[in-house]
Amino acid sequence: MADAHSSDDSDIENQNEFAGVLSKWTNYIHGWQDRYIVLKNGTLSYYKSEHERGYGCRGALSLAKAVIKPHEFDECRFDISVNDCVWYLRAESVQSKQTWVDALEAYRVESGYGTGSETSLKRHGSTVSLQSNNQSTASSSSFKKSSRNLREKLAELETFKEILCQQVDTLQKYFDYCVENEQKGDMSHRENLPIIDFKGESITFKTTTAAVIDTLDHCAELVAQREESWRKRFEKEKERRRRSDDLCRKYFEQMRKVRNVHPGPDLEEGPHSILADDEFYDAIESGLDKMEEEQELRELLKSGQIPITPPPISPACQHKLWPEIDRVVKQQVAMARMGIGECGTGWQLFAEDGEMKMYRREEEIDGMVVDPLKAVHVVKGITGHEVCQYFFEPKYRYDWETTLEHMTVLETIAEDTLIFHQVHKRIWPASQRDVVFWSHLRQLPNDQDREGPDMWTVVNNSTEISTYPANSGKCVRIFLTVCLLCQTRVIPPKEGTALSRDNVSCKITYCSVVNPGGWAPASVLRAVYKREYPKFLKRFTAYVKNQTKNQAILF
Repeated sequence: MADAHSSDDSDIENQNEFAGVLSKWTNYIHGWQDRYIVLKNGTLSYYKSEHERGYGCRGALSLAKAVIKPHEFDECRFDISVNDCVWYLRAESVQSKQTWVDALEAYRVESGYGTGSETSLKRHGSTVSLQSNNQSTASSSSFKKSSRNLREKLAELETFKEILCQQVDTLQKYFDYCVENEQKGDMSHRENLPIIDFKGESITFKTTTAAVIDTLDHCAELVAQREESWRKRFEKEKERRRRSDDLCRKYFEQMRKVRNVHPGPDLEEGPHSILADDEFYDAIESGLDKMEEEQELRELLKSGQIPITPPPISPACQHKLWPEIDRVVKQQVAMARMGIGECGTGWQLFAEDGEMKMYRREEEIDGMVVDPLKAVHVVKGITGHEVCQYFFEPKYRYDWETTLEHMTVLETIAEDTLIFHQVHKRIWPASQRDVVFWSHLRQLPNDQDREGPDMWTVVNNSTEISTYPANSGKCVRIFLTVCLLCQTRVIPPKEGTALSRDNVSCKITYCSVVNPGGWAPASVLRAVYKREYPKFLKRFTAYVKNQTKNQAILF
């Protein structure tokens, strides 16, 4: 294993990168595996190897919330944990391990993260609940302060009301006295007084002040009603956050149970292992079976029954769109490979049928629903190459895409890269939609950590063509990013029998983000997505299976 390397800058946070190869505990089947670890901008990420960095990391931890702990017995090992997520890492030597620990701790010290963050993290069950508690405390304090000020203002209004009433009574008595003296004929100062209708003025003043008092009474009543409304809203918000904290607590309890089912490396062979004999045997047996399966698969590869060729360089690399195509494809493949828990919170399971599971997140852009979708499906009897071929080739598209009214291939960049313009059928009362996008078919490098001899992907992404401007006619332009990632799995046939479709299956990961443009009610769009996406995936995979059932297997 190579030692980690870094720049000479003493400020770890401002270093460009600190990276190297460490052993990372994966599971009881694969045990310790070498992984390329990178510390950059306060985030610790890992990759299978350095040359696979272009496909995205396989996991990441924020050091702002991490606890770094050297192992008690293994001098070359240290653990990094955030709540219930733990990375078990081992360096090649004690010096290499200490270099990593020093770099990680130095970043925390320079960045202002330390024991205070750790204590806070331990005191709260999760970052979500920590945030919720902080917000709840701030909201509660703000509400109490606002409520206290409101009561004080209401008390002042009552006081002003009493004073004003007293003043009105005093003025009224004065005006009445003046009117009475004038009626008695006291004309001693008449020549010096202006002619004033005191009776009319007094009545007017009394009416005006009465209106002012009524208005103040009404304002005070409205404020009191608003205070009650705020109180109810505050109670609802507290209840919502309480439920959110409960859900987070249940989630982490489930994660803790999963970790107990798949324990860490501390239970492995050694003087400190507490693994039961039967569990130890099961792990050994699973490892030996896995080795036998891998050996049988290698024999099949050598025999030529499963032809494997390295993915070629795309001829589209000379096109002006190639930098964008290559970047988006690598990003989308990396996102598709991530698990639901790795690629962000908020994923909701909204459809499940056998081995097909569909998840979505609620997101909006400028008021328009663009909920990201992630679907996972396993289909027997077909390969990843076949699924991607039927998804990519324009000659098959009318067969499985039922909403398609008209399709044009605007440009053939290469055999594996096309630019499409599609017009979709109108569904009243929505406007008709169209879309312009490039589509790229690619075979990915062989991944030995995963089952199967190959992996294929098709990525579609919206683009702009000057001859087909957006929203220029009757159609509203759709903007999309879609990734279909397909992985072939092979079960070695019995000795003496040929490989058949009963021995192959395909794991399909489908990710999409679609902005439908225009306007449509959010509830309607989400209801349509929930209904149509599962139907689409089942219909498409059934179509591929039916088309290939009597054909030779295409790897």
